[in-house]
Amino acid sequence: MSFDTDVLVIGAGPAGAVAATLLHRAGHRVRVVEKQHFPRFSIGESLLPQCMAYLHEAGMLEAVEAAGFQLKNGAAFAWGERRTQFRFDEKFSPGWGYTYQVERARFDQILADQARLQGVTVRFGINLEAFQPGADGVEARLRHEDGSEETLRARFALDASGFGRVLPRLLDLERPSGFPARQAVFAHFQDGIDDPDFDRDKILITVHEQRTDVWFWLIPFPDGKASVGVVGPDDFFQPLPADNDACLRAAIDGDTGLRRLLANAHPLMPARRQGGYAASVRSLHGDGFALLGNAGEFLDPVFSSGVTIALRSASLAAAVLDRQLSGEPVDWRADFAEPLQQGVDTFRSYVTGWYDGRFQNVIFHRDPPEDIKRMVCSILAGYAWDRNNPFVKHHERRLNALAELCAPDV
Repeated sequence: MSFDTDVLVIGAGPAGAVAATLLHRAGHRVRVVEKQHFPRFSIGESLLPQCMAYLHEAGMLEAVEAAGFQLKNGAAFAWGERRTQFRFDEKFSPGWGYTYQVERARFDQILADQARLQGVTVRFGINLEAFQPGADGVEARLRHEDGSEETLRARFALDASGFGRVLPRLLDLERPSGFPARQAVFAHFQDGIDDPDFDRDKILITVHEQRTDVWFWLIPFPDGKASVGVVGPDDFFQPLPADNDACLRAAIDGDTGLRRLLANAHPLMPARRQGGYAASVRSLHGDGFALLGNAGEFLDPVFSSGVTIALRSASLAAAVLDRQLSGEPVDWRADFAEPLQQGVDTFRSYVTGWYDGRFQNVIFHRDPPEDIKRMVCSILAGYAWDRNNPFVKHHERRLNALAELCAPDV
């Protein structure tokens, strides 16, 4: 088979842009195809400090730093009258102690532009309609907006299509995630927050006063704007208005602290609803392809892990694929899937612990030991692959032990 390119990357979001850039820098021919046109709206706006390492690796960090995004130096949590916060510069793991809250339309555009500036071929308005995998190369049928079709042959393909999950759908790779069905309703606001104690340098996660399986995010942006959303199981939304805007407002008004904080807020866009977002696959790789980020697995938005996992997968996959294209033997399971899954499983333990109450008890403990708080802070900062951290290396066992110590007196 003759090849039109070495690597086909499906999707120009963060994972696709970073993976394509790393492979292009290594000397490989790369073509990125993206169904949509940028800028386009996307949710997942609160980055984690671990992201900064991958942006730096791809030569994109300087452009992100110069973009004027809202600084994020930690995470604040609220539950009724209880308040706590974590500062990322006080974490256990080495590495960046800050990051940014980003409007994804502009952030994703910056990364795609940076990929193109470094020489990557990126094409928008192209849909991948059929895909033939193979150990000796892959074949993709692409449809352009004008209706014309193109068959592209590549030595390898990376699916970075996010929630579009192109290859899992085409190749029947999807499987249930194991998480209960939840929904998110969200919008951008001119937030009108006049509370002098509100810290715009931190994401605010608020637990519903009556239902601990329901929570809100408030992600500040510059110029008094914010992303606000509510996440909960289907039964929480059933008594609320069907209209998304009215639903979100009713949910906010149902929490005393948020109702007061957002009393002067007005929406900048119609509210959106997303359900059934938790996803998994039977395998993260196959003959001639690998899945990056949300195309492979998405857990839950509660700890903003989505972009971090996506960029980690891009960095890992680019390194393995560079070696493979250079003629070295590689093992995609041992070199890509298992190392990636290590961090995903760490996040999964704490997401599960959040919803069953174990991790909430830890987060809201009134007097946590400083060394343990620093280790937990590392996970909230995205350093879920740092096996020097006992709460990463033995995540489930350590969480259970800590939750027992932090359990409220009955």
